[in-house]
Amino acid sequence: MSHLPNKAKLIHSISRDSLPRAFKAGALHCGIKKNGAFDLGILQSSSAGCVSAASFTQNIFKAAPVVWSSEVQHRSSGGASALIVNSGCANAVTGKQGMIDAQAMTTAVNDQLGRDNSTLVMSTGVIGQLLPIKRITGSIAPLFHATREDEHSWMDLARSFMTTDTFPKLRASLLRLPSGRSVRVAGIDKGAGMIHPHMGPPSTISRLPHGTLLGVIATDAPVSSTDLQQTLDHVVDRSFNSISVDGDMSTNDTVLAFANGAEGGEKLSGDDLISFQTQLTDFAIDLAQLVVRDGEGATKFVAVNVDNAPSYSLARQVARSVATSSLVKTALYGQDANWGRILCAVGYAPLSGIPSQSSDPPIDPSKVTVKFRPTDGSPDVRLLTNGEPETVDEARAAEVLKMEDLDIHIDLCIGEETARYWTCDLSHECEYVTINGDYRS
Repeated sequence: MSHLPNKAKLIHSISRDSLPRAFKAGALHCGIKKNGAFDLGILQSSSAGCVSAASFTQNIFKAAPVVWSSEVQHRSSGGASALIVNSGCANAVTGKQGMIDAQAMTTAVNDQLGRDNSTLVMSTGVIGQLLPIKRITGSIAPLFHATREDEHSWMDLARSFMTTDTFPKLRASLLRLPSGRSVRVAGIDKGAGMIHPHMGPPSTISRLPHGTLLGVIATDAPVSSTDLQQTLDHVVDRSFNSISVDGDMSTNDTVLAFANGAEGGEKLSGDDLISFQTQLTDFAIDLAQLVVRDGEGATKFVAVNVDNAPSYSLARQVARSVATSSLVKTALYGQDANWGRILCAVGYAPLSGIPSQSSDPPIDPSKVTVKFRPTDGSPDVRLLTNGEPETVDEARAAEVLKMEDLDIHIDLCIGEETARYWTCDLSHECEYVTINGDYRS
């Protein structure tokens, strides 16, 4: 369990009015987990015309649910309307039987829906073990018929995602659009370890043979499948693909989106679609940050901000480099204003593949400014200004570094683009090692 305090405050009460219309959820224990906790969940649209979008791990050892869901997404032309998810077993690196089992899970739900190619599947848990598939498929019919459209069922579904998570991660919100229309959105994610997602759309999946990031977003907005996929790509890049706990990319990372249009009206376009994407990005950032706050062994939540870069891709690579540095993470745990480690991580960021409009070096060390920005609104702690070191008030820096939430700001001063990455520290208590040293036991 991590050491970040006040986990209870991160579990929000969800009102039925904020939940997207015509989505039913449910969960139960089917016998995968030894402790009797929920380990099988379902989400389904009861409204016709539901469309779907997906973003999958780029790990070359893609788990069977990832490969199979990619195929279903393609066959359905983005028209899937249900999700079946299990926890306790990742169904990853399980060969041909893993694919058979993933297909069996979706077939059992399709039989209840009366439609083929309507169900996507996600799994999370231990890698390299086969699912107890008969227990799962035997539980799907009673689970399907027990689904409801209320906040309690959504919370049960969130609990069915959990592995080493210490709390269920569920959010719901009403999005108000420029035209005066309003739509509802709900989201669930999970993860605490093996968190360093790099996901992309189904078209990037190639069929090549424990902790994971999984997420699902559902909305009653009327959105075309093409617009939903483009929106999800944008959202994932700026939220779930911008977090890291331990630098390990899972075999199962998946974020799915469903839009059933139950709110009614014409499909979103123009300013409404732009606003929908912007608000959904903020919504997903909130969800993604919950994963970092639940990071195994974490004592601090850290935001790395890169400003005034020549491109978004460069800014993001720099932010990622700093956020994943073990030396930076340990310095933050030790409340040590060691800005040299931050600059070192900026300097080795892999930038060779990033397009450039200039022959000049992508980063000019003489222009870089680094500071800690306290989250309580008090003055910044400046560490480096235009490449020149500041005389750091060590007592003030230690005061800021004691805070649970930390913001690192890196100004490259060579452009106008910004990027954000969220991470946590690395503590000497190393509960991460304790959790993962005997994860299969």
